[in-house]
Amino acid sequence: MRFIGKKILVIGMARSGVAVASLLSRHGANVIINDRKTEKELGSALDELKGLNIEWRLGDDPVELVEHVDGVVISPGVPITAPAVKRAQELDIPVEGEIEVAYRLSRGRVVGITGTNGKTTTTTLISEMFKNQGKTTYTVGNIGFPFSAIADKATPDDVIVCEVSSFQLESIDKFRPTISAILNISEDHLTRHGTMEEYIRMKKRIFENQRHDDVCVLNYDDPVTRAMAKDMIAQPVFFSRKETVEGAYVKDGRIVYGVEYPRDICAVEDVYIPGPHNLENALAAVAMAVNAEIPVDVIRHTLKTFKGVEHRIEFVREVRGVRFINDSKGTNVDSTLKAIATMDRPTTIILGGSTKHSDYAPLAKAMVESPYIEGAVVIGATTPEITPALDAAGFTDYRLETDFKQAVVAAQSMTRRGGNVLLSPACASFDMFSCFEERGDTFKQIVNELQ
Repeated sequence: MRFIGKKILVIGMARSGVAVASLLSRHGANVIINDRKTEKELGSALDELKGLNIEWRLGDDPVELVEHVDGVVISPGVPITAPAVKRAQELDIPVEGEIEVAYRLSRGRVVGITGTNGKTTTTTLISEMFKNQGKTTYTVGNIGFPFSAIADKATPDDVIVCEVSSFQLESIDKFRPTISAILNISEDHLTRHGTMEEYIRMKKRIFENQRHDDVCVLNYDDPVTRAMAKDMIAQPVFFSRKETVEGAYVKDGRIVYGVEYPRDICAVEDVYIPGPHNLENALAAVAMAVNAEIPVDVIRHTLKTFKGVEHRIEFVREVRGVRFINDSKGTNVDSTLKAIATMDRPTTIILGGSTKHSDYAPLAKAMVESPYIEGAVVIGATTPEITPALDAAGFTDYRLETDFKQAVVAAQSMTRRGGNVLLSPACASFDMFSCFEERGDTFKQIVNELQ
């Protein structure tokens, strides 16, 4: 009822903006859509909105539109520091994010996952556990499918598993998952948030509306997330690869939940997805699943059969004895460090993209110390940031390329038979691509065309 007859300005016509505009229109709002791009530039992205009673103000200055509306809804790509948002706040016009609107118009049970790395894998894994339990489950949010697209479809018996970014958490108000998780914290998105303190504050917002009977799952091995337990009303539950904790942990090569009444889940080696970072993702999912009352046999079966997600250490193809691995979702240094840790054969890594003002010294150090990283190809806008770090660390076997396809070909030529070419850029994709998915898809297309 709160949107009927209200004039709502939706700013940002990426997938989330289109979905929330459609949702608001269905719920009786008089929607105005806005984007800095024109209708021609947006192309088919707006097809879903054609025929709806929506006013299109594409290419217009949103600051001028704000003064004539009852509310503003922003896509995740629009920061709360944007001039139009600030103007709305000056006029006491409510500003909400897409995920907040979707939450308010949904009746499903919400489970939320955030963190710097591992969000998509953990979100997909816990979703599979719910599905294998027999629950109607929607996997939404930062994973690429907007919450707004299914908000009014979900029933109270359905589960909505939502990957939540710091961008989305900027503009929540009442958003409340009954079970949440913060997987880890490392340097990321400083171009948006400015400081690590502000980035961490955004991540903590996932539990700010949780109640005493809700649960927040935290990584005990990460000192930043471990310390968050003291700041929440919800019940903190931990997961750890290294310690015995009240939650999910590893003991004698097995995943266990609980200390006083331990539940044996499965052997670590039974987890299908490889690498220490994926063990952490599995432990987080176990902690969430147990608190969601998913039976242990369902949890065990899912861990043994879940094969991972696209663009995250994804095997593409072997060409003349060289394996090509797509880790386009490696959009920050910490994520690429985790990818490097999974390599078990001689590897040439493709690095570079658009900047997040990251420190590449730890990455360069890890490349020097790794027994498997033998070469690198550096591309994109961050080349002037990455190469000095490689030089300072003494990693000299790298090439510079300006063309993405040529970077793949160059990496292949540098890699000996039996080795890997790993695309794990440690950077965002926006200098060459619209998103990491497009970058990964392009990589796979190039690899599949190699003779």
